[in-house]
Amino acid sequence: MARIVSIGAALQDVYLIDHDDFGTNSRGFFNQIELGTKVDIDKIKFGTGGGATNAATTFARHGHESIFMGCISNDPAGQAILNSLDDEGIDSSYITYLNRYQTGYSVVLLAPSGERTILTCRGASAHFDALSPDDLETACPDWLYVTTFRGEMDILDRFFTKAKSLGTKIMFNPGNLELEHLRKFLGLLTDVDVLLLNKSEAQKVVEGKLLTELVSKLRNYVPNVIITDGNQGAIAADSKEIYRAGLYEDVPIKDSTGAGDAFGSGFLAAYADGKSFVDSLIFASANSTSVVQHIGSKDGILTKNARLHNMPIEEVR
Repeated sequence: MARIVSIGAALQDVYLIDHDDFGTNSRGFFNQIELGTKVDIDKIKFGTGGGATNAATTFARHGHESIFMGCISNDPAGQAILNSLDDEGIDSSYITYLNRYQTGYSVVLLAPSGERTILTCRGASAHFDALSPDDLETACPDWLYVTTFRGEMDILDRFFTKAKSLGTKIMFNPGNLELEHLRKFLGLLTDVDVLLLNKSEAQKVVEGKLLTELVSKLRNYVPNVIITDGNQGAIAADSKEIYRAGLYEDVPIKDSTGAGDAFGSGFLAAYADGKSFVDSLIFASANSTSVVQHIGSKDGILTKNARLHNMPIEEVR
């Protein structure tokens, strides 16, 4: 068991589900809904999301001491997030309350294919300047799991510096706004132990078309690198080998929301538990596969004792 701090966004999610009006055309766009019309929705589902709370849930269900660090407000959406964290046994004592803002909120328009369009008001969740790196001294985590800071590179640097001074390891799953500051982003990687990107993100950091090219170049910056590639699986490298992983299972997708969070946090949940790099990739893939079979980013998150099967993973020579 490890102590893991997940730092990043916390949002309330509301899913609008309709199989007629939210159908998509051949280009992957929602069918047109004219202004002034009323659309009957088949179903509404409420949940909570944000990369950091999704990750914290994975860690808690795996049996780790899971701590969430982020910003919400004292409002109904914030209370829903607190209730979700409490239900999972996640430490919420490091939350910062910013009552001059609303808690972050997302409306998810879910297509029958499982793809979605998300309308997000980030509210309090985007104000990372309100968080204090000094809180890491009290939390004393073994690992820091970091999602996007919306491009706030100086704040990220302060958290990474503090974590390294405490001997805390870092897994980083950045967003596109971090990658827009490439020089500063590369500078941060000296503190990172595990880096998770998707293929398009990796191509913004280093040149290359093939996954093997991308992961080989990124391994010069970070000892452990994982690059996901949608339904093509993933490629990953530790200090010794490069591994090509296929899909855990080819399953119907109900909702792709949270799939990346489930993969990244699934890897760290197993890796921090002492599992091998390959076994951690298997749990990551299984966790992501489970999540996309449910509507919402948390319902399908696996527990530590979930029964897994083997999946195609091979060493790349």
